[in-house]
Amino acid sequence: MTTVTTVLVVGFGAVGRRVVEVLDRTGTTFDVVVDDHDPGPLANLPARRRLGGRSWDEVDPDVVVLATPPGHVDLASRALQAGAHVVSVGDSVDDVEALPALGVAAASADRRIVLGTGFAPGLTCLLARHGAGEFDAIDEIHVAKTGTAGPACARQHHAALSEDGRDWREGRWEAFPGGSGRELCWFPDPIGGVDCYRAALADPILLQPVFADARWITSRVGATRRDRATARLPMMRRPHPEAGDGAVRVEVRGRKGGRVDSVVLGSTARPSVAAAAMVVVMIDELVANRCEGPLVGGLASQVGSPAGVLKTLARLGVRCSRFDGAAVGGR
Repeated sequence: MTTVTTVLVVGFGAVGRRVVEVLDRTGTTFDVVVDDHDPGPLANLPARRRLGGRSWDEVDPDVVVLATPPGHVDLASRALQAGAHVVSVGDSVDDVEALPALGVAAASADRRIVLGTGFAPGLTCLLARHGAGEFDAIDEIHVAKTGTAGPACARQHHAALSEDGRDWREGRWEAFPGGSGRELCWFPDPIGGVDCYRAALADPILLQPVFADARWITSRVGATRRDRATARLPMMRRPHPEAGDGAVRVEVRGRKGGRVDSVVLGSTARPSVAAAAMVVVMIDELVANRCEGPLVGGLASQVGSPAGVLKTLARLGVRCSRFDGAAVGGR
């Protein structure tokens, strides 16, 4: 008898819609229900897929996907009370720092909360774990991303550039102004070179507990001169419902057999599509009980087999590569 997994997707924006699409593509073992504060976008869904007036307990979800703007703590607590695992797609520093406070509740419910399960953080954390497997010890991890998924992601990107970015350096956090630290980062084709800057990004916060001995962990985001000049002002233009291609790049430097070396991994994809694929992969990992590590933590701390996850992502159409062009996790 086939076991059906009930997934409650909270938020039906660019990422939430894509999550539903990917779950539908992967087979009939998922019963998907959608909730959103705005009922308008849900109008075209079958009635059985709309939460409507039902409570989360009535749906009895196995996994709750939080694909809403920042503010995931109360939603995650509600999901744990309903007996569900939590997959948070948010890239907000506030959420990433606040959600671990639910560790006791997660332990009591015997459920997991996976933080930052998106394009970046998310895929970036997975690539860092995979790259780190080539070394005996890790010295540095440098993350860069460019592109946004949908309006909520674009607004978060805009706000992040106005806030301090944090680097992990020699055992402590150091803050730098958002929009500083310009660095030309090269992403996989067709994106190429993009000027990237510091911002309030969650990747270092999620990676540091996993790589506690690393001397340096940083993250930067692609931005234009206008992005930096207007970061402290309200957005002047309404964001696109769903943006085009973006890219991520992760450089891991470490030591192996007395030799210092580095590996650079990256991926080009539509951020909403890649984020949805990451979510679906983590749902599969949670349901199959393949996760390990802390009950509440970033994807890098909970994935049991990075190589296996990369292979699954490749089957879902999200392919990653090394700087030398060799594919990882797929063909």
